[in-house]
Amino acid sequence: MNRFLAMPLLAHGMLVGFASAASAATQAIDAKPASLSGTRVVILGTGSPDPDPDNSGPAVAVVSGGAAYLVDCGPGVVRRAAAAKRKGIAELAVQNIHVVFITHLHSDHTVGFPDLIFTPWVVGRSEPLEAYGPRGLADMTKYIEKAWEKEIEVRLHDGHAPHSGYEVHAHEIEPGIVYKDKNVTVSAFLVPHGSWDQAFGYKFEAPDRTIVISGDTRPTDAIAKACNHCDVLVHEVYSEARVSKLPPGQQEYSRGFHTSTTELAKEAGEAHPRLLVLYHQMYGRGMTYEQLLDEMKQDYSGNVVSARDLDVY
Repeated sequence: MNRFLAMPLLAHGMLVGFASAASAATQAIDAKPASLSGTRVVILGTGSPDPDPDNSGPAVAVVSGGAAYLVDCGPGVVRRAAAAKRKGIAELAVQNIHVVFITHLHSDHTVGFPDLIFTPWVVGRSEPLEAYGPRGLADMTKYIEKAWEKEIEVRLHDGHAPHSGYEVHAHEIEPGIVYKDKNVTVSAFLVPHGSWDQAFGYKFEAPDRTIVISGDTRPTDAIAKACNHCDVLVHEVYSEARVSKLPPGQQEYSRGFHTSTTELAKEAGEAHPRLLVLYHQMYGRGMTYEQLLDEMKQDYSGNVVSARDLDVY
């Protein structure tokens, strides 16, 4: 099977763990649910740092051409992928997940990274995980592999897992095209997120659809430039009504790191997505999906939904 078309579109590349010069890999899955076709967005987690048992940490899968591409790996990502597979998204069989794009290194977006490295390997992934993200990703990966080195040694010695499936190719990227195969072209663009020196959004271009995922960001014209009438814009959001009632210091934090309903309405009005999907929603105590969506619709007349875990668009 022809796995990839392009990899060296990177400012930095690093092979972490015990990897040899294995080729980068996205393994296409031949079987797809008969009722589903084309490029889809699968919401694996909509949560915030709060440990809400109903909402896993931020994670989105783009499914195209029989393969799955993850953006972020918050808490619960692997089990959410397994749940999506059970619901009929065969591409999200966890042993077949080979590619992840990290928006930034906040723990709520990355604490599932060890799970994504090791669990799919334990259940049968035989090729390295390809991980793309900001500066610091290579060190993060190196120390995760170091922390689990006894696990790797024992499983390899006892023959309980494939030889190369625990390996990670960690690619520290810069803005521009960072990945391309027969299914998708993925571009990264910088977004402002508090004091992080690098945070990215991602644009996926497939033959049938264009999808933009914001990651965590305060308002920026980079979103409208990347989307520009895209099919789906997946964007984080917080409640302006709630934050405006918080103490000044908490308001300052929210406005420096994230995007309010009012601000997102303006951005989406300039971006013109066919569908705006709210995720990583920051509700505030007592607020519901419906109330946040109603708040969004006060200023935005386009097609918008507030995602729940395992929704498919």
